Amino acid sequence: MPLLFGDPRMISKIEEIMKKESIQFNLFFVLFLSFSIGLQGQKKHKDIEKDFFPFSVWYSGGKARAPMLSAITPRSTDEWTTDLKQIKDLGFNTVRTWVEWAACEPEPGRYNFDNLHLLMRMANEVGLKVFIQIYVDSAPDWVAHNHPHALFETQSGHKVHPQSAPGACMDNKAVEDAILNFYSETAKVANSYPNLFGWDLWSEPHIINWASLNYIPNVQFCFCEGTQTKFRKWLEKKYHTLENLNTAWYRNFTDWTQVEAPRFSTILSYTDFIDWKTFIYEKLVEDMQARYNAIRKVDTTHLITAHAVGASLFQSPHVGAGATDDFLMARPLDYYGVSIYPKHNNPQYAWSVTTLRTVMDFIRSANREKGGWYVGELQAGLGTVALQVSDPVTSDDHRIWIWSAIAKGAKGVNIYAYYPMSSGYEAGGYGLINLDGTITERAVNAGQIADVVNRNQQLFLNATPVKAEVGIVYNPLTQMVGGMQRQDFPGALNQSLIGYFQTFANYNIPVDFIHREHIEKQDFSQYKLIIIPYPIMFTRKAAAGLRNFVENGGYVLAEARIGWNDDRGYASEIIPGLGMHDIFGVREDEIRMRDDIRFTITNENHPALQGFDENSKLTGSLYVQSLKLLDNSDAKILASTGQGQPTIVSNRYGKGESMLVGTYMGMANFSKINPDNDKFFVNLLNWAKIERPFTTTLDGRSSNQVEVRLQDKKDGYLLFIINHSSESEEIGVELNIGSNGTYTVRDIINETIKKAYSIDNKLIINSRIDSKGIHIIELTADK
Repeated sequence: MPLLFGDPRMISKIEEIMKKESIQFNLFFVLFLSFSIGLQGQKKHKDIEKDFFPFSVWYSGGKARAPMLSAITPRSTDEWTTDLKQIKDLGFNTVRTWVEWAACEPEPGRYNFDNLHLLMRMANEVGLKVFIQIYVDSAPDWVAHNHPHALFETQSGHKVHPQSAPGACMDNKAVEDAILNFYSETAKVANSYPNLFGWDLWSEPHIINWASLNYIPNVQFCFCEGTQTKFRKWLEKKYHTLENLNTAWYRNFTDWTQVEAPRFSTILSYTDFIDWKTFIYEKLVEDMQARYNAIRKVDTTHLITAHAVGASLFQSPHVGAGATDDFLMARPLDYYGVSIYPKHNNPQYAWSVTTLRTVMDFIRSANREKGGWYVGELQAGLGTVALQVSDPVTSDDHRIWIWSAIAKGAKGVNIYAYYPMSSGYEAGGYGLINLDGTITERAVNAGQIADVVNRNQQLFLNATPVKAEVGIVYNPLTQMVGGMQRQDFPGALNQSLIGYFQTFANYNIPVDFIHREHIEKQDFSQYKLIIIPYPIMFTRKAAAGLRNFVENGGYVLAEARIGWNDDRGYASEIIPGLGMHDIFGVREDEIRMRDDIRFTITNENHPALQGFDENSKLTGSLYVQSLKLLDNSDAKILASTGQGQPTIVSNRYGKGESMLVGTYMGMANFSKINPDNDKFFVNLLNWAKIERPFTTTLDGRSSNQVEVRLQDKKDGYLLFIINHSSESEEIGVELNIGSNGTYTVRDIINETIKKAYSIDNKLIINSRIDSKGIHIIELTADK
């Protein structure tokens, strides 16, 4: 559901934000046992439940909005059956229902799953699978009454007395046991029905949801004793001794019970802040794993997912509700998903094509090892929040949004919701049909898309996006530089990454987001080029991994001040920091903050600068870093500042090469694309010797884009052409297939077949595509 603690909600405000900023043995045994249970469940269900593509609408019987449940009346069976038949007749194969803790356990240990029983039974009768969303963010009233010590607590000591939401803190054992028992009891009920498809454990995870505590400035969670105890155990595992903690935090604790999470900033070390926020990231993953295990105790076969509020690229550890990291949250699950509301509640904040692609590609990247991802929620109709109303959601929107997700490897689509919201400040919004039950054009058309997916289930499930050889590094640590004191440049990280990403996306070049931890683990299996934007905080382990990557033939581009701070918040003596100056062959000479930053190209023969002339100007943002070449380096100066000082330098190191860019070119390329920056980013492929899997005649557009995505399948390819333009377009796609031969070409939507022939190891597909149109072409090599 499109909700997030505190309003602003990260996902609905993405564009707005961007515009404003132009864990002892017993514990080990439990964790090992939990991990083993999770693995057993995954092993048993892997080949079964990943063999179905759910295409659903959110519906839980009647017209109550999620997470609320409709009262069952003598007419409910007939009314629900009518709705479910209609959902089935439209083309959907699954219904996404929900259960809510507050309604389903009105007294401790007394469960009421009447709604779930009825929905499961009726859905089974009409031939629909059921995908279950579990809500525990709204708790029964007895939870707060029986466990007042477990109430959420702010940094100022305020206890949050729930109004159903936000419940109580799971870091207290009594509450945790009650929550996990609810998961297991729900699984016992649902697992008895043959049409159960799977689970979503957590909608838009945070520490606290669905409560706006506007009376507390900069509210932060959670400072209850349960969370503080868990944090102390986390610190003891990391530091081992109190002496080590005192050294790290510059404190004088004499007992572990004295240790608390930081509530405010000081001029001294902010290592305590980094530890606290890192703990929050990891705690939320542990909470997810606990929920997963609670289901797996009962259900060892069905798929288990959860979904984020939006790409964590747009979240900050400074968020008091507790930010999540999509790469970490995906770990305990079979798939991780995301909410997608491109027209959330105000025309001013409607997503651009770049934002849509960023969110989808980021969550796809976070699930790379899983082989797919889920659209947990897709906006069904116009959005409302109080008086704010979005522009209408159209059939064209759904066509673009749904096929864009599937083109990027989504293995499930769940449209939110069937009926519009009947109550709350979103009343009247987000419905696929009308509140009086009449069908809309977009419901019919969404059902037609579902029908295409149903007819081609195995094709979409088994095809996977072609592997990218370019990785853009996501490192949320950079947002912690300065600790709580930091209040400037909140969009620097996401703008820097998107500045590079949008160029590659506009040129239809496959690219992944990769996590800093991939570098730490030296997981470079498929990448030839790694780009590290805005790298101002780094870890020693990541520095070692980066060194290994370049030594063994990799290419890396890093921006200004890489490793300026380590992961304790301490400054490096030499920048590039953490001993990385020899990798880049330079050290920082001077640093200046500037607004309008332009660089002069000095080496037009370098592969990254081919095609430039003496009038070309590369642009940067925030910093101008002048560099001093090391005496024993093999560095080459590629560009200089207006004062003639080196600022972009490439260096041979081991079998690979590095490049240091003394500014933030990605950030500069975010709001207004500079054609020279664009060309430089694309030229990086020449530098890293990357051959593109395909090119198109419309590559490089920064508006009216025609997006092309290629997927591999067992005996060929799956080609998606998505016209974001307001005009019809003609496009040619040249595939580098590596061999000559005959291909059967099937138009998936129109069900037409023809033949195509490759020449010189290239296969050319020419197409005319209507505005907001989609072409999906299956290419199968003839034997």
